[in-house]
Amino acid sequence: MILFGESSLRHCLENYVNHFHAERNHQGKSNVILFPAPEDRIGEMAGDIQTRERLGGLLKFFYRDAA
Repeated sequence: MILFGESSLRHCLENYVNHFHAERNHQGKSNVILFPAPEDRIGEMAGDIQTRERLGGLLKFFYRDAA
């Protein structure tokens, strides 16, 4: 990744922090996302799997669409 000044560095860090706090599985928390799906949706396999990418695909988050 090549950064061109402070604004691109801030953009990169903001994306990383958002990914870290909202999307990344936390190894120290038994590999469980801190804000999981509601209890009635756990184990549901009806929706398509989608992906959200940040920083040009360096950070990826997979989730299931609502059915």
